[in-house]
Amino acid sequence: MASTETSAVKDGGATGTGGATGEGREDERVGQSADLAGLEAGLDALDTVQTKRTPFRRTFVEKIFPPIVAVALVLVVWQVLVWAEVTDSYKLPAPSAVWDEVQEAWLEGTLLEYIWTSVSRGLLGFLMALVIGTPLGLLVARVKFVRAAIGPILSGLQSLPSVAWVPPAVLWLGLNDSMMYAVILLGAVPSIANGLVSGVDQVPPLFLRAGRTMGATGLRGTWHVVIPAALPGYLAGLKQGWAFSWRSLMAAEIIASSPDLGVGLGQLLENGRTANSMPMVFLAILLILIVGIAIDLLIFSPLERWVLRSRGLLVKS
Repeated sequence: MASTETSAVKDGGATGTGGATGEGREDERVGQSADLAGLEAGLDALDTVQTKRTPFRRTFVEKIFPPIVAVALVLVVWQVLVWAEVTDSYKLPAPSAVWDEVQEAWLEGTLLEYIWTSVSRGLLGFLMALVIGTPLGLLVARVKFVRAAIGPILSGLQSLPSVAWVPPAVLWLGLNDSMMYAVILLGAVPSIANGLVSGVDQVPPLFLRAGRTMGATGLRGTWHVVIPAALPGYLAGLKQGWAFSWRSLMAAEIIASSPDLGVGLGQLLENGRTANSMPMVFLAILLILIVGIAIDLLIFSPLERWVLRSRGLLVKS
């Protein structure tokens, strides 16, 4: 009888242990299923493309209204400083005086000419720097001997002020557009090349091994694996290259003056200084600033959003 009870107790204990173990395994499977479901949901969210157009009211409130408020505050502070007479009027003109200068240039038909002269030079010079800097950056990034030989020189050229190239460029090429483009190239190419080198250095080695396994070697691997993976650093180099291009061009236009070169924004700034006209100086500064902001908003900001969205880092536009 005792043996029978003992056997029953053992059977019951084994059954209870087996049941507990089964329940634990079931809970583990449920947890794993939930984790997989969460992972799939996250991947689906990354792959989701927002096709619904953002309402204009939301776009206005989030993107348009804040810059308007900032500009309005600057104008208010500017006008208050003029009313307070913190300095002489010929040193700090009123916003209305600068606006009169804008109207005069517009009526004379020279306002757009100033802008186009500089913008056309800047964009063309930047495209030339892009064509030269991209293969140079790839060569430096992929060939150790070239990196050891040219890498420090590119870093040194990037830190050299662009204005330093204007006097030798004038002596070498004369007062013409070639001199302008030479100054732009010397200022922008190192930034573009170094940006691409930095982007290539940040490419995970796993990507390169996967590309070689799939047959993407040589130029094919560079085009399909290296450049797409290095896009964030490359884009940062492009933005910096444009900034160097624009600053180099302004320095060249301020220093080099010739009727054959026309009047760009830099030359307009220098003309205002020569004529002791602060409204003209402020007009040139504002136009230079507006062009820089417009290029960033129209070209580089859309490129950044596209790169982020393609990597699942920007789900909502």
